[in-house]
Amino acid sequence: MSNSYDLIVIGGGPGGYVAAIRAAQLGLRTAVVEREHLGGICLNWGCIPTKALLRSADIFRYARHAKDFGLRIEGEVSFDAEALVKRSRAVAARLNAGVEFLCKKNKIDVIWGEASLTAPGEVRVAAPKGFGARPQFPKPKSVLGDGAYTAAHVIVATGARPRALPGLEPDGRLVWTYFEALLPTSIPKSLLVVGGGAIGVEFASFYSTFGAQVTLVEALPQILAAEDAEIAALARKSFEKQGIKIVTNAKVARLDRRENSVAATIVTEGGETLVEAERVISAVGVVPNSEGLGLEALGVKMERGVILTDGLGRTNVAGVHAIGDVAGPPMLAHKAEHEGVVCVEAIAGLSPHAIERTRIPACTYCHPQIASVGLTEAAAKEAGYELKVGRFPYLANGKAIAMGEAEGLVKTIFDTKSGRLLGAHLIGEEVTELIQGFVIAMTLETTEAELIETIFPHPTLSETMHESALDAYGRAIHI
Repeated sequence: MSNSYDLIVIGGGPGGYVAAIRAAQLGLRTAVVEREHLGGICLNWGCIPTKALLRSADIFRYARHAKDFGLRIEGEVSFDAEALVKRSRAVAARLNAGVEFLCKKNKIDVIWGEASLTAPGEVRVAAPKGFGARPQFPKPKSVLGDGAYTAAHVIVATGARPRALPGLEPDGRLVWTYFEALLPTSIPKSLLVVGGGAIGVEFASFYSTFGAQVTLVEALPQILAAEDAEIAALARKSFEKQGIKIVTNAKVARLDRRENSVAATIVTEGGETLVEAERVISAVGVVPNSEGLGLEALGVKMERGVILTDGLGRTNVAGVHAIGDVAGPPMLAHKAEHEGVVCVEAIAGLSPHAIERTRIPACTYCHPQIASVGLTEAAAKEAGYELKVGRFPYLANGKAIAMGEAEGLVKTIFDTKSGRLLGAHLIGEEVTELIQGFVIAMTLETTEAELIETIFPHPTLSETMHESALDAYGRAIHI
């Protein structure tokens, strides 16, 4: 293993390893420095294992309603928390091994250790301090990095970690982050989730399905604050119908930790309320992992820990680049992956397009699912657009009714003058799979005319997308 490369990527998460693979494809000698696990938080402790758990929740939900589909299950449907976790970890481990294989296939050197920049193009790697701190997968047989490496270009892709609020610091036993929430030895009878974003909502949905009495507290007036207000309101109504208690415009003023439970003082405009729960999940966002990298000494511009970049991943210091969560929101794996490709292609002298952030889809895998892309109705109005808004409910869709999933809505927002699709917001079964149709439409600068003239297959959930576009122009057929 040589110590000299064309490109060194610091961080082997979705942005980092994808950037490394694209660099290898373009003929750049590439190395990835990783301190803990290939695939990063997303694959090992975020996107993938949570979806595995939520899939188990879906099947459990279906099993409990088997009679609605003409099926009979003898005896009470039950679950094994240890088995749920075991399956989730196995899914993550399989994909972790897949990333290792891809690195080997593309002749990418993986250097295990903690990286820091001592100068532009100079990376010092030391043995990782936190190696083995959390349950993780066997490491590939490779020597831990301990030395200096050089590269014409360095990409920082170090991701982010859970934010800890004063008084709500996670302790791994009573107060969990997503790490502990993914590894329950049993399902708590009661759970307080602090934070109503995607992470908080997904865990609230999972634990509620398996019997926990869940209280979800959000500081803002709306849960899922990044989503369209109409969709968020429908989500809240559905969650409350499922038994989740939601408190908005609220803050946790105090948290008293007891032997095997917590007592949280929740403050709202109406006063204080005491909420007792066996466990707390802190889901109040994440902070970039930008410390200890030597960036300040190099003069790399940052703002609140976020590395500032242009649309191609370049910082203000030549040869130093940043992608993914450490380069700012939206903090999504698919955004990091695309940023990695764009950044590397720019390094290689190609002419990639900078990311258009309004075309980055967002997905939340609770029940019902939520997905969106583009401007919300409120944001579009604030931007000065004259709008045509279409809506189509799942309860008017044949496939949704046949599936027993008639709860949902597809909302589309068009610019009246140009017919351009400005945004799409969905709630319902499998909308995380449907949203890409709207993303493609926006990327191709599709207008209402093309969407209306497109033939959607029947019977499918995708027909709701067509009908929503039709409804924006007063042409919906099935409502």
